[in-house]
Amino acid sequence: MYIISGCLLGQNCKYSGGNNYNEAVVEFSKTKKYISVCPECAGGLPCPRPPAERQGSRIINKEGMDVTEAFEKGANLSMGTCVTLSGATGQTLEGAILKANSPSCGCGTIYDGTFSGTLTEGNGVFTEKLMSRNIPVITEKDTDIINEWLERE
Repeated sequence: MYIISGCLLGQNCKYSGGNNYNEAVVEFSKTKKYISVCPECAGGLPCPRPPAERQGSRIINKEGMDVTEAFEKGANLSMGTCVTLSGATGQTLEGAILKANSPSCGCGTIYDGTFSGTLTEGNGVFTEKLMSRNIPVITEKDTDIINEWLERE
């Protein structure tokens, strides 16, 4: 069983109120069992909402408000949902395809907290929780790995 960011599947949970629909991820979801998550919505953040970026261990939105608590809550609730659903179905969490550069779901790079579009090394809050459980995390940009995962039985 896989974990997929809801925005990549076309769910309107992106900070702007829209989505990040990704055809390759949607095609992947047609042949694999998955759990769709949006840690930011799970944490109670509204949609739409001001964009937020990670600044060290904190997450600050563009208006200067510290929204770290909501991001942590959403990551914890999403992790709990994934563990519960996979356990209830007897499935192993094989990996996650999450939204690149996001303060929740980014993997390897995230926006640097200046709201200038600059990327820096780092992971999102939810990604860190998955990695701490040794669950492989990729983003929609990792098309080669998505194709490899598609070939798995």
